[in-house]
Amino acid sequence: MSLEIRPDDLTGAATRALVAAHLGGMLANTPPESVHAYDLDRLAGDGVQLWSAWVDGELAGIGALSALSDERAEIKSMRVDERFLGQGIGRALVRHLMVEARARGIRSLWLETGSTEEFVAARRLYASEGFAECPPFAPYAPDPLSTFMMREL
Repeated sequence: MSLEIRPDDLTGAATRALVAAHLGGMLANTPPESVHAYDLDRLAGDGVQLWSAWVDGELAGIGALSALSDERAEIKSMRVDERFLGQGIGRALVRHLMVEARARGIRSLWLETGSTEEFVAARRLYASEGFAECPPFAPYAPDPLSTFMMREL
C-alpha cells in the first residue's frame, strides 16, 4: 500500500464527496444540535487546513486542523472512507496532523468526538495516540453525546 498525505484545497470531487459523507454520517447518528463536524465552507475558512490521504490514487481519508489560538489547535473532520477502514489510515492521519501542528508551533491538540457506540473506534484511536478525555473546551458546551479529548505536543 502506497500512502500519500497532502494538503487539500477542497476542490476535488472525491474530497468534496467524502466531506459530504462525513457530515451525513454524523447527522445519521447524532441529533443536529450535537453535530460539530465542519461543512465545506467551514473547512475552507480562515485558520483551517485540510489534508487528504491517498492510497494508490484513491482518496482514503481526510483530517483537518482548526486554530484555536497561537498554541492550540483542534482536530476536525477526521474521516476514513469505509473501503479503507482498519488499514491504519486514521492513525496515519492523526500522526500527520500532530507533526503539522508541532511544525506550526502548536503546543496542544484538542478534539470533540461522539460518546456513543458508533464512535468507540475513534475514541480508542485517539487514546492510543496519547489523547486523554478532558472537559469541554471553547467553543463547546457540555453535551452527553460528545467526548472531549486533548494531548500536549
